[in-house]
Amino acid sequence: MVDKNNRLTTSSGAPVGDNQNSITAGKRGPTLIQDVHLLEKLAHFDRERIPERVVHAKGAGAFGYFEVTNDEISKYTKADFLNEKGKRTPMFARFSTVAGEQGSADTLRDPRGFALKFYTEEGNYDLVGNNTPIFFIRDAVKFPDFIHTQKRNPQTNLKDKNMVWDFWSNSPESLHQVTYLHGDRGIPATYRHMNGYGSHTYKWVNEEGEAFWVKYHFVSDQGVKGMDESVADEIAGTNPDYHTEDLFNSIDKGDYPSWTLYVQIIPYNDFKDYEWDIFDVTKTVSKEDYPRIEVGKMVLNRNPENYFAEVEQAALSPAHVVPGIEASPDKMLQGRLFSYSDTQRYRLGVNHEQLPVNRPVNEQNNYQRGGYMQYGDHGSNINYEPNSYDDAPKEDPDSKVQSFDVEGEVLQAPYPNADHYTQAGDLYRLMSADEKDRLIEAVVGHLGQCTMEEVKKRQIGHFYKADPEYGQRVADGLGMEVPEDVKK
Repeated sequence: MVDKNNRLTTSSGAPVGDNQNSITAGKRGPTLIQDVHLLEKLAHFDRERIPERVVHAKGAGAFGYFEVTNDEISKYTKADFLNEKGKRTPMFARFSTVAGEQGSADTLRDPRGFALKFYTEEGNYDLVGNNTPIFFIRDAVKFPDFIHTQKRNPQTNLKDKNMVWDFWSNSPESLHQVTYLHGDRGIPATYRHMNGYGSHTYKWVNEEGEAFWVKYHFVSDQGVKGMDESVADEIAGTNPDYHTEDLFNSIDKGDYPSWTLYVQIIPYNDFKDYEWDIFDVTKTVSKEDYPRIEVGKMVLNRNPENYFAEVEQAALSPAHVVPGIEASPDKMLQGRLFSYSDTQRYRLGVNHEQLPVNRPVNEQNNYQRGGYMQYGDHGSNINYEPNSYDDAPKEDPDSKVQSFDVEGEVLQAPYPNADHYTQAGDLYRLMSADEKDRLIEAVVGHLGQCTMEEVKKRQIGHFYKADPEYGQRVADGLGMEVPEDVKK
């Protein structure tokens, strides 16, 4: 029984019964808008800081194009920009660190944002991913709490390793990403030498109405290269804009970076029986089970003319989709569909889509009016729909979202599979002996800065459950013992 004077509450004082799981239609979702606690947390979180982005504040951007290289992709999606080999679509890419502020160093150990905006003929399509195929948490209701631990202590205004590891050790689903982050790809050599992933599972729909689940993999044509932590620390002190400078200079001298896009296509009904929940963003889907299929190539060949106008004011959101591409019931994705656009409405204003970097190449036809910084010329046009005017925009039934089944009862529950250890252990076991040495060194160096013994013991237990050697080596490095109850 929780003391009534110490209960977690909403802003209106109502007690919160579950702060770990959002309200979904069945265990797999999707998330319901009636989850007012989730919406309140995300809406407040989106407005915590001005004017920089709450997360991904430090970044670099460039323009280029995406060219389809596979004539067969239209079998899986009716998305117009993917409908034929050789088709080119202009695009914008923004790479970023996650936790750091605008003035932070580029070379910190942190996931990198990998955010893409495709200016298609049917509207903008944004794929907002990371350089990791997984994430720390799998439900958006935990996202504000997670980012708080990555930011600054509210009293000292310093980064706090106790906060970081306390959250991770109390959220074992983070173990896979924690292992990935402390491995050789945890600090990329440059933005050009890292892969990009959609992370979430998305849904593709073809012209016949057939649906598929899809995972995105952007593989760097420059190769994947990491940076040694000692080198990264030195560069952080001498050139904190190292990655930003490298990207700009590379494009400026005509050395255009490129990535090849592959997708994993998963038949629609396979999600029901696959060994891992494909909507759980802390898990990967095996390439042996679903081989990667080449789609096309992304090339960045133009630097921005003005950083503020074209990079700082760029507003990307996974809610920006086009016909043929739809959301899945992934709980993290469901929260991001709301939160990303909402934070841009707060940061840039409700009319941020009219800014040149965000404006689609096709006509914007809607009945949204007024608001701050409205400069669209609507004249005396009517401002409602349905209407009886032939020359006014009308809904297009062919663009409706494809229907899909959801589970029955409404509840707050985690994903059915609670195995947070197998894939993290598999990742460890895939590493070479040298890679394992560097991983252990990074984990021990980071976790060793935590002063809370119970947190370190709990985290060692997670490593041990993933792989006994993994846990034992971390414990030895910290001069500690693996908890006996974990060994049983």
